This record gives sequence, structure tokens and C-alpha cells, in this order.
Amino acid sequence: MNKFLIIDGMNLVRRIHAAQPNESDVSGLKERVNGACRKLLKFHQPTHVAIVWDGDAVSWRKKLYEDYKKGRKPMPEALANTLSDLKAYLAEHKINSIEAESEADDVIATLATKLVQINGEAIIVSTDKGFSQLNHPNIKQWDHFNQAYLTIKEMEAKLGIEQTQLIDYLALAGDSGNKIPGVPGIGPKSAVELLKIFRSLANIYNSIDKVGSKQAKKLEAGKPMARLSYKLVQLQLDIPLNVNLKQFRLAASQPS
Repeated sequence: MNKFLIIDGMNLVRRIHAAQPNESDVSGLKERVNGACRKLLKFHQPTHVAIVWDGDAVSWRKKLYEDYKKGRKPMPEALANTLSDLKAYLAEHKINSIEAESEADDVIATLATKLVQINGEAIIVSTDKGFSQLNHPNIKQWDHFNQAYLTIKEMEAKLGIEQTQLIDYLALAGDSGNKIPGVPGIGPKSAVELLKIFRSLANIYNSIDKVGSKQAKKLEAGKPMARLSYKLVQLQLDIPLNVNLKQFRLAASQPS
């Protein structure tokens, strides 16, 4: 069975770089990132590996909602300037890149989904909770920094919701990290309570007369934001990839 290790490039690299006391210091970064990749290969023993990078194009989410990811700290200049060298160095060590047009998340989600459709297994290396919405037993998520799988049970326990409610939850409560608004006045606690009773965002709005008047007013006023947020948090599963699985196969001699 094909087992594809899909590495969220900037998620991995920015966190490795952030461990440096001086953000303008990129010495040894290539070696540290490659070392992390070797560790991942050794542990997971994949048949294929790719590292997926964000592109420079304006994302469809930003076009839909101008404040998306607004205020996020920009990439340190020294890191941005070394990325092309880093990608070339990883390619020399048989870790090939996939360049997303804009956001890597949708490319990663598409790649993982297509792989399991042909009975493969995908392991996504990222700390991004958004991948939890990919509800398939052959799609797993690995947190390299904690050396552990991000399990659905942990996500459910942490947020107080079920996996199938993640998009509904974020549409209500928002996501401060990505500046996704959610419904003004409905925080995480209220979102959880509403989903426990009504099970889904659609049911909440279909049963608005059964919601307490104070919350109902907030929900009615925030309906456009709920609809917008629901779209923003959804991963796209049909991004054109223009790649061939063979490009990312590990050679038999490759330490994997």
C-alpha cells in the first residue's frame, strides 16, 4: 500500500526557525530541517514523501474575506530569503517539494484525499487543527514537535465537540489564529452548548425559535458571518495538483 508522508512546509520550518534566539540567524537551518525530515522518514517508513509550500498568490479565502489572517506576523526576511536554497537542499536529499499557488492547506487536503481514494494512506505532518475535518481512517496527522499523532479523541475532548462538528464549531466561535470571525457574541463555550443541543449549524438556524432570546438575536445578526466563516474554514479537496505520485516515491536505498 502507498503510504504518503505529506509535510506542511511552513508549519515545520517556521517552528524550527522560531527556536533560534535571533530571527535573522538562519545558519544551520537547512541541516535542522533535513534532520527533522530524516527523523520523520525513519519513524513513519513511508513509500512516498513531499513537502508542500505556500505560494505567493492571494488565496481565495483572502478574496472572500479581506481580514483573513490579518495581523499575522510576517515571515522573517532572513527566512524568506533562504527558502529557495532550503528547497533545493531538501531536493538533493530526496525530499521533493510541491508549490501551492496560494495556501498549502488545500493542496495537502486534496493530496491526502486523492491518495485514500486509491486505497493509500496519508500522514500529514502539521500542528494545524483544521486538518481534523478530514474524516477518513487512512488520513492521520502527526505533530513532529510533540512526537505524537493528533487524534480525533483528543481534539473532541479539548474542544468539547465531535469531529463532524468542527466546521460548525469554527463557524460559530471563529478562529482567532486565522482571523475567522464566527458569530459576534458567540464564544467557544456557547458554540459547544449550542452544538450539544442542536448538533449542527443548520439545525441551530432551523430551530432558532427554540434558542434563548439573547442568543437568538446574536445568531440572527451574525448569520452572514456564520455563513462566511463556514466557507473559510472548509478545506478544498479538489485543487489541481499537476503532479505525479512517481515523483515522490522513495528509492529502496533511501533511509525511510
